[in-house]
Amino acid sequence: MVSPPSAAVSRRPLTITPASVIIVCVVALVSIGLAVLFSASSPIKGGPYAYLYKQIIFLALAIGAGWLVTIADLEQLRKFAWIASGVALVGLVAVLFTVPINGSRRWLGLGGVRMQVSEFAKLALVFSLAHYLALNQSRLHEFKRGFVLPSAWIGLFCLLVLVEPDFGAAFLLGSIGILLLFLAGARLRFLLPSIGAALLGFVVLVMHNPVRLGRVLSFLDPEANRQGTGYQPWQALLAFAAGGVDGVGLGNGRQQNAFLPEAHTDYIFAILGEELGLIFTLLVVGLFTTIFVAGLMHVRRAPNLFQFLLVTGCVLLICLQAIINLGVVTSLLPSKGMALPFISAGGSNLLLMGLLVGIIINTQRTWERPKPLVRKRALTEVVA
Repeated sequence: MVSPPSAAVSRRPLTITPASVIIVCVVALVSIGLAVLFSASSPIKGGPYAYLYKQIIFLALAIGAGWLVTIADLEQLRKFAWIASGVALVGLVAVLFTVPINGSRRWLGLGGVRMQVSEFAKLALVFSLAHYLALNQSRLHEFKRGFVLPSAWIGLFCLLVLVEPDFGAAFLLGSIGILLLFLAGARLRFLLPSIGAALLGFVVLVMHNPVRLGRVLSFLDPEANRQGTGYQPWQALLAFAAGGVDGVGLGNGRQQNAFLPEAHTDYIFAILGEELGLIFTLLVVGLFTTIFVAGLMHVRRAPNLFQFLLVTGCVLLICLQAIINLGVVTSLLPSKGMALPFISAGGSNLLLMGLLVGIIINTQRTWERPKPLVRKRALTEVVA
């Protein structure tokens, strides 16, 4: 007698993966960002709905771009690493011939939409550098192949971004490039002197740039410069003080009412602190910290050096940019315009974040894919 099939259907146990944790954190950050953006952009020409609709459109584009990356074969995409980097470099050169906006040349107009080329250059550098270091894995101890060539490649990107000028993005690119070199196995006796020389050169450039020097001086004494170069950082501190623990409530803040410039972009974290309070500011910090920790746990399972460096670079692009923005807004770092990932208004950065998250999801899917049991299948055929 054949026993009836069991009513209970066996299901695969639900497992929490690092990539799924990152997705949950990203969804939370985007949700917070849309709510705060609606409030922060209310006094701006066009009203809050104009910026909110624009952000939602770019969010949809970012989700679409991220989805395309999740289904791509990263090993096949490696063939286009140098082409993508070449396009990025051409874009960085092209922006130098555009009309400056607020003293910088960073945007290219595409059909009425301005795109910040340096955002996509970040991913292009990480992608091409990971590809090169993986190809030369056995020769990274050499001075030329393991240090000179990749350092020159990093320096080229940084130089073009510096000329825009965008000191913060150049610092971010250089930091991530050096970290990837170190993680790939480049020798410290080559890296340490170059890091010192790069920092010294960066300091010299800042000292000879009146705008950047003024920001550093205002950082050292924000109260004394609160009516000059330290106006934005001082207003941001006032926003945090007004918000306290619970915040004044969404839409009830005063700093976005022409008191705090760039309230919907670079300094949106101050608006968040004023209207939602300490609890939500700590939540945002905790979400970015969780992304970093989950990213570290995820890359430990990388099947090869290329994918290890690529995903590490993606995690660093998200988290280091967040650290710089949070440090600037809270006056822990000198003032520098840089978007807060997933929260600040800005289509270019949102598209970049979508691509980065897409790469992480892609690797989670492919790294977990079981290998075909060829031997077991052959054995079954023999027995049959």
